[in-house]
Amino acid sequence: MNSFAMLVDLAKEKSSDKRRELLRQVTDSFLTTSEPRTDREAELFDEIVGALAADMETQVRVDLAKKVAASKLSIRRTARRLANDEIQVARPVLESSRALTQADLVEVVRAQSQEHMMAVTRRDDIGEQVSSALVAKGSDPVVASLLNNQTAKISRETYERVAERAQSSVALQSPLVRRQSVPLDVLNAVYARVSADLRKEILSKFQGASEAQIEAALQTAKDHVAESYGALPRDYQLAKEHVDDMVKRNALQPTSLEALLRSNNRTGFLIAFARLVGVDFEPATRHWDAKDVDAVALLCRAANFPRPVFVTLCMMMLGGSGGLQKAEAHGRMFDQVPVESAQRAVRFWKVRAANGASQAAA
Repeated sequence: MNSFAMLVDLAKEKSSDKRRELLRQVTDSFLTTSEPRTDREAELFDEIVGALAADMETQVRVDLAKKVAASKLSIRRTARRLANDEIQVARPVLESSRALTQADLVEVVRAQSQEHMMAVTRRDDIGEQVSSALVAKGSDPVVASLLNNQTAKISRETYERVAERAQSSVALQSPLVRRQSVPLDVLNAVYARVSADLRKEILSKFQGASEAQIEAALQTAKDHVAESYGALPRDYQLAKEHVDDMVKRNALQPTSLEALLRSNNRTGFLIAFARLVGVDFEPATRHWDAKDVDAVALLCRAANFPRPVFVTLCMMMLGGSGGLQKAEAHGRMFDQVPVESAQRAVRFWKVRAANGASQAAA
């Protein structure tokens, strides 16, 4: 019996047992052989099998799904029905079927479970719209799996949303930093939140980037900066005037910072520190208050602070005991930060500072 005749018989058959056997024969004939099929045959298969599949037992649908997933035939109706089935049926189709369109995948992501989304993340043809939907609806493990799929296409806007989530999600930080195509300024945005090992990887990417790549990323950062600034300290204006006066007298130097801090002029110290390293008051304050030694080291290294100044600042920032041993540890860490990489990374923080200044002037 030829395939076309089997399809007709399958459509007419009422017995579930005979229908199951006919379905096996039809799918084997259509989907597991190399014999070419006409568009009409593929259309008829899709219409009949797609309609009958829902009435079959789970194992029958699983077997059908595996064959559909491996087929190159245009059988979208059947593939869509299986893709929206329970996960053990849907998984092979979601992971591999070429019959599904990008729109079909977005529909599955929006309507089905996290397990369905996880299966979608394993495809090798994920487009930007599918990635966007996965980040919007997916759990952290789903998004991490998407990031680990180097063939997936991800838009800048979606990367920014992932970076925002990564600020508070450790599970997303490593996949984001280690993905090959993440914009440099997006990586820079999460620098202060990730581990020391990941910070080294970010710095390595800055080190390996060309000047053209850095400039392009800086321009993009300028176009996307939208910082929200918190309320300034009550003594900000007075402290700023003091620092401005130091600048006029050419008295503002890295070595001035210790005296400002010891005189309990915290706001003046932070304004002076921000001015010397070339970033805005807000990120300078955030890193100092968080006692973020790595970030402070990056800022000081980029500004070519003397090693003893950095060590002194760290000791004052962290407090506690430890003496020379702790000071030496901070000094070694400072020496390990490549100056060029630090300067490239801090350039993005300076973009924020420049935008903050222009917004304040406006």
